[in-house]
Amino acid sequence: MAFTTVSIPKELAGKAKRRIRGTGFHSLSAYVTYILRQVLVSAELRKGKTKAFSREDEAELRKRLKAMGYI
Repeated sequence: MAFTTVSIPKELAGKAKRRIRGTGFHSLSAYVTYILRQVLVSAELRKGKTKAFSREDEAELRKRLKAMGYI
């Protein structure tokens, strides 16, 4: 998978970093990627263009739930 850099305001990055403390997210990039995927999937669902979760999304969700002790 190839990656790119996206700039966000420092204040927003700080808020996001505080929000992920104690969660299964290992970095700000992982959290922002998760949020962006959720927004895009939600938009596609409203247009009827996609399923709720891809297999990759489901695997990632299971991994995070397991890390948090839910599975």
